[in-house]
Amino acid sequence: MSVKISIEPRSAEAPYEQVRAQIAGQARNGTLPAGHRLPTVRALAAELGLAVNTVAKAYRALEEDGVIETRGRHGTFVAAAGDAAQREAALAAQDFARRARRLGLDREQALAAARDALRAAYGAEPEG
Repeated sequence: MSVKISIEPRSAEAPYEQVRAQIAGQARNGTLPAGHRLPTVRALAAELGLAVNTVAKAYRALEEDGVIETRGRHGTFVAAAGDAAQREAALAAQDFARRARRLGLDREQALAAARDALRAAYGAEPEG
């Protein structure tokens, strides 16, 4: 089992973000199971034709998000905590709610701001 990543050079998304998103998605859907050892930064950079710093930036972001963990000389692995993304999102939502309240927004205004942010990140909501 290996990491399958394809970089689209013409994408508006930066290469490091493409690497980050694809590894995170494969970890989330189980293609890369918890404990799976990832290639070294240098090896993945060489395989993808990217700068080492680009892959290192993606790995740092993934580690901050709890998707991967680095075990020193032993390597980098998909993190065991399968719901790390959910926990991180819940913490971010709590921070947002506290900040919106401090700013004096009522619930509807805060919810509208959150919907706008989600729409910008994910695209338009499906018709319901």
